[in-house]
Amino acid sequence: MRTEHDRKTMAVYIILRILVFAVMIAQIINHNWHNVMTCVLTLILFMLPDLLSRKLFVQLPTALEVIIVLFIFAAEILGEIRGFYVLFPRWDDMLHTTNGFLAAAIGFAMVDILNRHENVKMSLSPAFVAGVAFCFSMTIGVMWEFFECAMDLFFDADMQKDTWLSAFNSVAINPDGLNVPVHVDVEQVTVNGMAWDQYLDIGLYDTMHDLFVNFIGAVVFSVLGLIYVKNRGKGFAAKFMPVMNQNDTGRKDS
Repeated sequence: MRTEHDRKTMAVYIILRILVFAVMIAQIINHNWHNVMTCVLTLILFMLPDLLSRKLFVQLPTALEVIIVLFIFAAEILGEIRGFYVLFPRWDDMLHTTNGFLAAAIGFAMVDILNRHENVKMSLSPAFVAGVAFCFSMTIGVMWEFFECAMDLFFDADMQKDTWLSAFNSVAINPDGLNVPVHVDVEQVTVNGMAWDQYLDIGLYDTMHDLFVNFIGAVVFSVLGLIYVKNRGKGFAAKFMPVMNQNDTGRKDS
């Protein structure tokens, strides 16, 4: 018999998969094979929560599992194919903040489960577990930025979106060759005969901004996770905290 958890998540999966298949058919008709592959990747990523649950022997809460698949849909289908990254300037911020939150939840759960397992000799403080979760989330964020940079360098993508700047500081243009930054107010920049009234930064500001909002998401869940551990099983974080399957008998009660 299906549980309430199974019914809710199954409904979300069915709706999202139908939408992805509809988008994929439209892209096939338009012969946009890049977007077709993006749809295929999305369908593969939809299997990630179930894979994590089976391989790690954990049960994902409904809220966490639904947010993960919605995150994948929002990033790949809405963001990449439907162009929400361009249509909505804060779309990328929302996704990176959510990524920081989710990654911290997964990192927190992995350490907490090991910390409570009878076969693992660890007794880590709640603050340390929260710190590990934060570091795990930030590492995931950095690895993603590496991926974006690699896609831009080797596959002519533009995942690290550019930023228009009206001023900047640089040591490279110091006339005396000193290690002293020179402030420049941009009035005009000419590139290949095209005149711009601002300087186009290639990805740096976007990357740092992405890491900062990832940082916010990681901090928020790390604090919520700390409250969860101190009040074992209670608090807002419990809705997003994976737990050991009920048939696992190696969990500590304390």
